[in-house]
Amino acid sequence: MGLTVLGLGSADNAVASYDASSWLWSAARSELARVNGVTARVDTRTEVPAARRHPMQVVQTDRVLVLRDLHTGQISTLDLATLQITATTPTAPGLGVSVALHEDAAFVVDAVQGVVRQLDPRSLAPVGEPVRYPPGITGGTFDGAGRLWIAVPTEGTVSAITPAPLPSGSAPGAAVSPKQVETHEVAEPSHELVVSTLDDGVAVLDRTAGALVTVVRGAVRRAALAQTLTGPGTLPARTSGPVVPVTVAGQRQVHAVAEGGEVRSFTVPGEGDRLGAAVAWAGRFYCADDAAGVVYAFDAAGQVVETIRGRWSGPLELDVRENHLFINAPDAATARVVNDRHEVREVDKYANDVLGGDPPVEPPPPPPPPKKPQVSKPGAPRSVTAAAGDAQARVSWRPAAANGAQIIRYVVEGAGQRLEVGANQRSVQVTGLTNGETYKFSVHAVNAEGAGPSRRSNPVTPTAEVPDPPASVAAEARADGTVEVSWPAANGQGNSIARYAVTATSAGTNAPVGESTGTELVIKAGELEYGTQYAFTVVSVNDKGAASEASAVSDTVVPFTVPGEPLELRAGTVADQSGTVAVQWAPAQANGRPVTGYVVEVGDRRSEVTDTRTTLTGLGDGQNVTVRVRAVNEAGEGPEATTTARTVAPPRVTVTGSSATATAVTVTFTVDAGGGQATCTLSRSGQPARSGPCSSITMTGLTPGTNYGFTVTATNAAGSGTATRAQQTQALYGIATCVNGSEPDQRTYCDRDRDGRNGNEIFSVPRQDNDRQVGWARPGTRLQAHCKIRGEEVYAYVYNDDKRSTWWVRVEYSGRNYIPWAWLNLEGGDNINVLPTC
Repeated sequence: MGLTVLGLGSADNAVASYDASSWLWSAARSELARVNGVTARVDTRTEVPAARRHPMQVVQTDRVLVLRDLHTGQISTLDLATLQITATTPTAPGLGVSVALHEDAAFVVDAVQGVVRQLDPRSLAPVGEPVRYPPGITGGTFDGAGRLWIAVPTEGTVSAITPAPLPSGSAPGAAVSPKQVETHEVAEPSHELVVSTLDDGVAVLDRTAGALVTVVRGAVRRAALAQTLTGPGTLPARTSGPVVPVTVAGQRQVHAVAEGGEVRSFTVPGEGDRLGAAVAWAGRFYCADDAAGVVYAFDAAGQVVETIRGRWSGPLELDVRENHLFINAPDAATARVVNDRHEVREVDKYANDVLGGDPPVEPPPPPPPPKKPQVSKPGAPRSVTAAAGDAQARVSWRPAAANGAQIIRYVVEGAGQRLEVGANQRSVQVTGLTNGETYKFSVHAVNAEGAGPSRRSNPVTPTAEVPDPPASVAAEARADGTVEVSWPAANGQGNSIARYAVTATSAGTNAPVGESTGTELVIKAGELEYGTQYAFTVVSVNDKGAASEASAVSDTVVPFTVPGEPLELRAGTVADQSGTVAVQWAPAQANGRPVTGYVVEVGDRRSEVTDTRTTLTGLGDGQNVTVRVRAVNEAGEGPEATTTARTVAPPRVTVTGSSATATAVTVTFTVDAGGGQATCTLSRSGQPARSGPCSSITMTGLTPGTNYGFTVTATNAAGSGTATRAQQTQALYGIATCVNGSEPDQRTYCDRDRDGRNGNEIFSVPRQDNDRQVGWARPGTRLQAHCKIRGEEVYAYVYNDDKRSTWWVRVEYSGRNYIPWAWLNLEGGDNINVLPTC
């Protein structure tokens, strides 16, 4: 990982140092954006190479930014005065190591090993000796007074560390060491502790006993929450102000605990347990629902006063910094900033008009200017022929080469005449000639560049002995694109007919299309324009070169052929149907006849449709198929267009991990949906399956301390895929409790001096049957609990409260036997509902 940002001037650096700014991580772009809290605008973006989609811890002061990449474990420090990387150091990847930063002090907290080491944030070199604790610590955040707080669950303590001053000079190891300056007992040893630092001190949630303990200026206060918390609570890493919010995600509840121990509880709207720890800010509480992409704002009374929504996906991060609340979604393009007046503004993290922004999209280079055609005068007309008539001659020719400029006209010269005809009129009758005199004619084309070279015709001698034209002319457009023109033999009037000249006439066009020595002419496919109307005339020419008048015009025909290839053919997976692909295309060129339908083929299957889209079913699952489409008109099927598509495949499931509490197991997994839309369940033998998102599902109602086998099933339209996972639930324990009550018959019940009466009775049945007693558990004995069962009603005065119940708990004592719940305090809140029914 490395960061480099160049080009910031001194004025920019001044703003960077003193405005209410925060660096926000964008995992999708692998970059950091510095957000000005006052303006809600990004002023700098910088890329973090090789960290795309990596989770990142970001800690910062006004001068230094420190990152830890959770995927690689690498720590990097960025000097905000120079916006340059000054050092990197490796740590073990993953969760378990965190970084804390305050002014000139940086700490790396290895919670697993229990090692807290101070670093110089400029060089990431160690400062003095580390502070060592028993393994499995928690916490590691500075309070407002600059003390780093660490909780030690194995000891039930919390302690504060003050950093050593940074060394001056060139001996980085010569500095004094950080000091553990105070330690306080906050819980019984081995209780589960959660830490949130305060403006001056620390709050510790004892999850095991259900209590919130605060340490402020050496004073320890305890607020009992055992009757309030209905599940494991969590705290924000840092709490601003005197009220500490405790969030119970499973019940979507927040319990705001004031300095005096007063508790105000409120419920977070919505469903699910993906709530982040509520954050106290400026008299309100902000709680993020990661699943819904929503942050709810509550007033001091617990009423929802604002719902902040965004185009977010994935986890949301809430951080109070520089008198602003920053709400960041690492996987999204936007963030939010909330000032102390609770005004919410959106931040575009990908703004480009800033230092480090993406360069403007380069417009595609303009296409090269079309090569200027070599424009020149036209070429000579081709096949210039003349046929003599009675005191006249018919001159015809084939087109001249245009040479880059359209033909404007043709000029026919001869017999002392100059005739100009249109570019599409390539046949002309020259009159006023003298029979018996021989003539030659020349034809040239004219375009914008001028007149092209001439081509001369054959010599002709007009005569009165001309043949008759054909009596009639018929034309037929054929399916192969050709046009057949036919006529009966003409009367040569004493001479034989040598040939026939055929002229095609269409709108504005009159051009020769060929000659024939017989009585028909087949015009080649493509020579006439498909879909255009044509009629034909025929001139008879005898062996003397004398031509008849033109015949009467034929009937009109429209040349046609098979359609063109379907255009823009596309095929795609149909996500919610097995063995199905959807196909669509743009219409094919009709080529002279309307397209009446399309033939669609996959393998040896053939179907006909009239629309330009269809859905093909009955294909195999997870198959790559080739789709062929041809258009059909009167001439038949045209050339095919082809494309490929893939049908939905059965999903594939990969289990990536699992975790457990005493009565629930969460299995995490990934699903390749095979191009479909998958739904997912988690099941175990003999029990109904539990539905959930295709990423993780939690199965509840399990027996503590039990091995289970789970099956993850993903189902889509093509079928199902499964994967299995074995996981053991955590053992659940309770403390056998026997408190001397106020009733006369209870005063000596727990008296250890009385023979045979020294604690709580354990029975093999859920009732107080002395004949079924299996032993006594001394008060304070820790018993593993398995499940609950209804039995004889039992009550005891515990904690000065009447704990009366018909529930009995099956515990591990001389095998699996029973103790009344009234005599047992379950760890983690003494909630009987967490146990399954036996």
